[in-house]
Amino acid sequence: MKAVGFKTSLPITDPNSFLDVDIEKPVPAGYDLLVKIQAVSVNPVDYKVRQNSAKDTVLDTPKIIGWDAVGTVESVGENVILFNPGDAVYYAGDITKSGSYAEYQLIDERLVGKKPANLSIEEAAGVPLVALTAWETFFDRMRLSPERDAGKTLLIIGGAGGVGSIAIQLAKKLLGLRVIATASRPETADWCHKMGADVVVNHQDLVDEVRSQGIQHVDFIVDFVNTNEYWDAMAELIKPQGHIASITGSAEPVVLNKLKSKSVTFSWELMFTRSTYQTDDMIEQHRILNRVAALLEIGTLVPIVNQVLHGLSSETVKSAHTQLESGKTIGKLVIMF
Repeated sequence: MKAVGFKTSLPITDPNSFLDVDIEKPVPAGYDLLVKIQAVSVNPVDYKVRQNSAKDTVLDTPKIIGWDAVGTVESVGENVILFNPGDAVYYAGDITKSGSYAEYQLIDERLVGKKPANLSIEEAAGVPLVALTAWETFFDRMRLSPERDAGKTLLIIGGAGGVGSIAIQLAKKLLGLRVIATASRPETADWCHKMGADVVVNHQDLVDEVRSQGIQHVDFIVDFVNTNEYWDAMAELIKPQGHIASITGSAEPVVLNKLKSKSVTFSWELMFTRSTYQTDDMIEQHRILNRVAALLEIGTLVPIVNQVLHGLSSETVKSAHTQLESGKTIGKLVIMF
């Protein structure tokens, strides 16, 4: 089958940063679905893995990445009970397995949801990873609930990106929060308002920007950009006994002491935790994706795809990574095969 991969970590400008390859079509076993992929979306994790997973080495076998896909189940393993051949599905994948830049992929059924019936293939491809990340951040890590938290304030750092776009919607529509989102350009500010943000502020001089809106402190903060870059601002803006969550990791140690006097809770969220460690509740991702599909089907949530490229080829994937690495992507970028 056709796939796009790489054998060494190279800048995206290098002609060999991605290669067109032919690899063996996999065979499902156990809980595997064999999915014929129709579209994928690109995420920051894609280029981070490309940049770092094969540094100073040349792999014998091309590494296939990609974590978001929509397709049709072609065949199933012997333990599969949730899906049948012919089912239209969407999922965000497993970072420990071969990825979705390929004609076919194996994926554990417990990580897969039924494709939202009302969405096009490209619209559905932009949903899984960001929806799972935002959902897990709010409901699994921060334990937010509309009964307890409606009307409270949430600051989203990085409102116009993929995760921010769906997080704004979940925070408004499901939790009833007052959402303050960050954006630095007119077009990204407009996008945040379109997604439902109540207030949009510039991430530069974040503390002053938030307070210029008459907001001294916020109940909750989620960081979708850079933990260390905004750590001091988050520590200053968070209310006593508030909660901060981040998905971005940290190259330097996080100074948790800055949260001590306020008794603030801090949480990490990584969407791949459940699949990487085969947690007992791994099937929650199947359930979350089905809940999100239902919310999309009734119009509570809206799709966030903003650009579509075409073709499973190294050149198309390079174009997608080039745009993503620019840091200027709004919403989601999808590749239709």
